[in-house]
Amino acid sequence: MAASDKMGAVPTPVPAPHPAIPGAGRAALLTLLAMLAFAANSILCRLALTQTAIDPAGFTLVRIASGAASLWLIARATGHAKAGAGSWRGAAALLAYAAAFSFAYLTMTAGTGALLLFGAVQATMILVGLYRGERLVPLQWGGLALALGGLALLLAPGLSAPDPLGAVLMVAAGAAWGVYSLLGRSSRDPIATTAGNFLRAAPMAAALALMAALVGPLFGGGVRWDSGGLVYAVLSGALASGVGYSIWYAALPALTAARAASVQLSVPVITALAAVLALGERITPVLALSSAAVLGGIALVIVGRARRT
Repeated sequence: MAASDKMGAVPTPVPAPHPAIPGAGRAALLTLLAMLAFAANSILCRLALTQTAIDPAGFTLVRIASGAASLWLIARATGHAKAGAGSWRGAAALLAYAAAFSFAYLTMTAGTGALLLFGAVQATMILVGLYRGERLVPLQWGGLALALGGLALLLAPGLSAPDPLGAVLMVAAGAAWGVYSLLGRSSRDPIATTAGNFLRAAPMAAALALMAALVGPLFGGGVRWDSGGLVYAVLSGALASGVGYSIWYAALPALTAARAASVQLSVPVITALAAVLALGERITPVLALSSAAVLGGIALVIVGRARRT
């Protein structure tokens, strides 16, 4: 099965020719570490915005810049450094995801945000596939309907519904990440491409922070910094993003397309559980039921795709 079919919540470009395939045990460990890293992004962002003084634009800038530095070092150390890798379109999609993600977490719990993000990523990629002529079997249509129903339940007005603006921003973040993933599918060297995209996105993030500094005070906001917020942002960029993506790309050659997509179903679950410990959040009945519907529905889409290939 082509590596380009390994679609999911992180970009999964075609790996470089003849990638080193890790053994089963090492692949399982790398996959687990990657999923923990992806879940950590939500936890770190929510911690920074609720327990420190840093603002979303500042968090985004530090996350992108530290991620660019981390990925550049990894690319140099592994022989993947390439001048001109990546694209400005990829960088713009990356920044749109990271900025909307940060601003959404001003008003949203980590577990709810991760579920909305993941659902929006998958919905975007499925809808783009349909637009390009992909046909779904009845099992996949049923899974898509179940997933969309789960998202509708999560967003339905009520005491447990997330803030509307935050929900819109997180869905936009997921759509941007889906676009970023699709743009990266043809890459022959995912580490070089990701490093190049982060490097290009860094000045864009700086421009966003400058705009927030100039316009933010008019709305009672602006760019704010403190040591705790900077630490969380660096951990999110350098470790959870930079190192996390590199670990994922190392694991991918050992995973089938269906398995690569399936393991990412664990990210919202890991995030929700970690949020209970790190943030004191509660897993409400609505969140639990929505998670089961969304993740179960996506799993049916993945199973249907695997049966057809």
